[in-house]
Amino acid sequence: MSTRSGKTPRAKRAAEPASFRHRNLPLLLLQAREGVLAHFRPILNEHGVTEQQWRVVRALAEHGELEPRQIGEICRISSPSLAGVLARMDELGLVARERMAGDQRRVRVALTARSRAMAAAMAPRIEAMYRAIEAQIGAELIQRCYATLDELMARLGDVPEGGGD
Repeated sequence: MSTRSGKTPRAKRAAEPASFRHRNLPLLLLQAREGVLAHFRPILNEHGVTEQQWRVVRALAEHGELEPRQIGEICRISSPSLAGVLARMDELGLVARERMAGDQRRVRVALTARSRAMAAAMAPRIEAMYRAIEAQIGAELIQRCYATLDELMARLGDVPEGGGD
């Protein structure tokens, strides 16, 4: 069945613009993330690490040895993706994985001397980039962003696994 315009009712419905009341918050957050991350990518690239690998290195540097589940929660990397990331990092000598004595099914992941040295070498440039961003947009806005994001995450609660890739 077609209308006078020759379009089927389904095609006509698809051509009508959607009526959304709210701005696309997930997209805005993604665009903000990409805008910030663009400043750090050259540093990561110079050291041959991906964004996900850097998240893991930074989490382990800040928290010490962790289990993969904990790394996934902190870094917002799904279990299947994290398994591949950790395997590649192990091959590159960036992490060491060790079975836990009390439960051989559980694994602890730690930084190697190589990745600790890499993080130490990257830290001054990473911190300089934070200072440059702060100088560009202002310390007050940075603090408001941190506070707003902390509050947003606290109010939304736990995010199901796979929500961060």
